[in-house]
Amino acid sequence: MEDARIYLDQVTGKIKRSIEALEESIVQGEREIEGMHEYYWENYTEMDQYGYENFDNQQALLGQVNANQAMLKKRSRLKRMLDSPYFGRVDFCFDGEDEAETFYIGIGSFAEKKGGVPLIYDWRAPVSSLFYDYDQGEASYEAPGGRMEGEITSKWQYKIRDGRLIYAFESDTKIDDEVLRRELGASGDVKLKNIIRTIQKEQNAIIRNTKDRIMVIQGVAGSGKTSVALHRIAYLLYHDRENLKSSNVLILSPNSVFSDYISHILPELGEENIREMSFDLFAYRELNQVVHDCEDRYDEIERKLLRERTGEAEDRETVRKRSSDFITELREFVLFEEDRLMRFTDFKYKNFQKTAKEIMEMFYYRFPDVPLLSRMQAVMEYFVDEYETLVNKDFDEEDLEKIRERFFRMYRTTDLYVLYSRFLEEYGYTPLPRVKYEKRYLAYEDVYPMLYLKYLLYAHSGHKQIRHLVIDEMQDYSYLQYLILEQLFQCKMTILGDKAQTMDSEQSDVMKFLPRIFGRQIRRIEMNKSYRNTVEIAQYAGKISHAEGMELFERHGREVEEREFAVMEAALAEALKRYRESAGENYETSAVLVTTEAEARAAYEWLKAHMGKEAVSQEAESGTGQECGNSQADRKMEDALDSGSSLTYIDRNSSRFRKGLTVTTFYLAKGLEFDQVFSVTEKRMREKPLHRQAEYICATRAMHELHMYRYG
Repeated sequence: MEDARIYLDQVTGKIKRSIEALEESIVQGEREIEGMHEYYWENYTEMDQYGYENFDNQQALLGQVNANQAMLKKRSRLKRMLDSPYFGRVDFCFDGEDEAETFYIGIGSFAEKKGGVPLIYDWRAPVSSLFYDYDQGEASYEAPGGRMEGEITSKWQYKIRDGRLIYAFESDTKIDDEVLRRELGASGDVKLKNIIRTIQKEQNAIIRNTKDRIMVIQGVAGSGKTSVALHRIAYLLYHDRENLKSSNVLILSPNSVFSDYISHILPELGEENIREMSFDLFAYRELNQVVHDCEDRYDEIERKLLRERTGEAEDRETVRKRSSDFITELREFVLFEEDRLMRFTDFKYKNFQKTAKEIMEMFYYRFPDVPLLSRMQAVMEYFVDEYETLVNKDFDEEDLEKIRERFFRMYRTTDLYVLYSRFLEEYGYTPLPRVKYEKRYLAYEDVYPMLYLKYLLYAHSGHKQIRHLVIDEMQDYSYLQYLILEQLFQCKMTILGDKAQTMDSEQSDVMKFLPRIFGRQIRRIEMNKSYRNTVEIAQYAGKISHAEGMELFERHGREVEEREFAVMEAALAEALKRYRESAGENYETSAVLVTTEAEARAAYEWLKAHMGKEAVSQEAESGTGQECGNSQADRKMEDALDSGSSLTYIDRNSSRFRKGLTVTTFYLAKGLEFDQVFSVTEKRMREKPLHRQAEYICATRAMHELHMYRYG
């Protein structure tokens, strides 16, 4: 242990000296940048007329700015490493060698000099896989120069905090169960934890997979699938820096709170953050020129819950709109519109003329592969090129716009709202109301059909800048949504989810149709071991979902408490009492989870009234819309956060996950985890499919303590 402390002190000392040297270089770089600016402003009037000297100066300035940026990033990484420079060590004797080499594994690489032998290896480096994949004995890893074979003679695990060694021990296994148990038994945080200290062998295989274009991770609740997917992105960014940047990665996440919950992972792992958004928000942005407002997925869930309560059957039209026949009808409608939508007329500009017949022939025979509502643009551009070549003169922008308007008047309409409504009427559905844009409102079951129709009618370039797409909660996406995603993103994908956590009343496996959409070269991996919950909680949740094949990590805790109450307020009173009694448990996060938005609001108001000044108002927590920006509500939210308040209400517009007691619905809690969960549901609804699903999701959010309260 003493030797380990001495080595740690040596390493941290060298890191500190490297930081000091970097800071000197950064200051010097800033002086050089300032000097370049001064030189430019003093001499730019005398620079050569062809701009060569100006260009050289600009390039030199850009080079120095980029060099300073790189040094700032490196300094930031080294400062993070001071807290915990490494967490593992492998002594590996290469075949043909007599002595083992020592490799320390940490969150990033560190060498005293550029090009020198690293004192610490990045957890993503090829040699680091020895730590994750092997016990003592024969082992190998894939290096850039080929497969390296040998023997692991010793493995060590460390916990270092604030630069101090907490423990160090030699281990025969990769991650000792006791180490993992300590990590999992710690209190939850308002941020998802990185798992580089405890990556399991099966998780490491997923993270380091660079071959498969489409990887589907089917994982049980608490299996770490989201963590693994994010660590995989960090690995891919490290592995292929020339072709993959953080700006080339997009995560489709369930909501803004979940985005906040995972937003720190990549920066912690030494990478820049990546873009995240919900697919609903993406769809609304695509349709905002067509309709004024749309429902979201949560409106649909609320309607389903209401139908279960009232016993009302789902509307037959809504059911039909989710069928494959509906998609076929949309495609058929577009084919019919090829003829019906057009009204060809002669076109004359000055002495240059195209007859209606000539335009029609170009429309149908020269550009048959261009989508219908983009095809006239192609015809117009052909006409413009022909005219400009003939007269050897370009059109100005004003004339081009007039020409475009005349060509596009040959469409009877280009209004997507009108066309979709016509489709509904012709195929036996209720058409959309004939209203002005300001009153156009789209029900959720019509959002993605209209978006799909848009992509059938208009040319789109897709999103070529996105080279890796992460789709979370894959079980909540429909067949039509996946068809749209396939059209938009021709890139590698990591798709993850848990069919047991569906928001529908019945489980459905998207793998039944994904190969038809993305091709059969899909790598499917199942993660059946749950790490989040104690055994008692996981077994209880398994009984609700009738889950089979789930493996449990042996971490025990309290038995699940089940109680019944006459009214919701009595259940909330007991939850508040238990929450206050657990103050000595050092829990960071607790939650009251209910079924509907109305119940969440009522529960929050009751708790706020009975917690007194501790409570944070919903207005302080939530924005006023999906893109509230730096609004007054955001400023109130930050003030509330600073005041140390402990009660938070999360609704669909919220964007933060906080410590203390959170009140929200089961569907907004998906993906989050809490030390302590109070599930408060209506007793009479317990056996209804979606309400039972809600209880399962509530149960699987609890890490250490679960209370299942029912009322009524």
